[in-house]
Amino acid sequence: MQRRDFLSGAGVAALLPLGAAQAADLPAIRWRLASSFPKSLDIIYGAAETLARRIAALTAGKFQIRVFAGGELVPGLQVLDAVGNGTAECGHSAGYYYVGKNLALAFDAAVPFGLTARQQNAWMYAGGGIEALRRLYAKYNVVQFPGGNTGAQMGGWFRKPIKSLADLKGLKMRIPGIGGQIMAKLGAVPQTLPGGDIYPALERGAIDAAEWVGPYDDEKLGFHKIARHYYYPGWWEGGPQLSFYVNQTSWQGLPDAYRQAFEVAAAEANQLMLAQYDAKNPPALLRLVGQGVQLHAYPKDVMLAARRATFALYEAEAKTNPDFAAIYRDWKTFRDTAFQWFKVNEAAYSNFNYFVK
Repeated sequence: MQRRDFLSGAGVAALLPLGAAQAADLPAIRWRLASSFPKSLDIIYGAAETLARRIAALTAGKFQIRVFAGGELVPGLQVLDAVGNGTAECGHSAGYYYVGKNLALAFDAAVPFGLTARQQNAWMYAGGGIEALRRLYAKYNVVQFPGGNTGAQMGGWFRKPIKSLADLKGLKMRIPGIGGQIMAKLGAVPQTLPGGDIYPALERGAIDAAEWVGPYDDEKLGFHKIARHYYYPGWWEGGPQLSFYVNQTSWQGLPDAYRQAFEVAAAEANQLMLAQYDAKNPPALLRLVGQGVQLHAYPKDVMLAARRATFALYEAEAKTNPDFAAIYRDWKTFRDTAFQWFKVNEAAYSNFNYFVK
């Protein structure tokens, strides 16, 4: 379905539940959705439940999707494979979990010094992002849909303050993906740990720092009880997007009305997740500060060194990885142009309101 169709009669029709007569002519379909996320991450995991609930409502209950939390159907980091091989008809995950397959998949989630949540949505829906990523995901027998965004994430919890780039030397930090690769170039020792293992690792000193998501989710895991220094911004995740994956064969077998219901439900889930984080992160941060958490901005030398290392990595990858190059060049043009606009207007508005008293 073309995005412009939402403005046409077909798009309006897709927003309305099927009538009894229409539903009677359509098959009953039952799918399984494999999530990468635990139920405890209620906003992220909840996006899949939003998808399933809305699809059922739009199809008079004829198209049902059962959601399985990470580890219930397949391990959380195997969702892409499970959808591609048909173990599950659909999934909910993050592209940067699979950079071991292809670094280009990170564009589907977030890359260091990349797009904000609004800019990511603009690129995906109106800047060619969906088309570019679907060409890539076709190699894995998957159709991709934007499926949520956390907004800019925080920069992690540290047992000791980071006063300069030198303080990263030898520091053991839980940070996966491209962000971890950049931290390694800055002298840190990145570690990949699932969420449930981070707190005990911090507690026993196996790691010195850890990044997760942001105040609302971080508070639940209790990092502030051990590591009191909370840094911002998470320069490796300026607007990380989650995605719904659908097996290509399963997608092709859906009636058109069900495809439209899926697209509408995915778009709703995508928008709702960001709204929930924007509503729940501010009071969570106030609670954390009230418990003695110390907020720090990353030192400028860290930010500058990280940005230099990031774009050096991108340029090197583009020379050897055709999939990465095919997305990166257009993505970077979109990013640079968007940054100019946001710098002129959005930043001026925000900076005045946030910092002028």
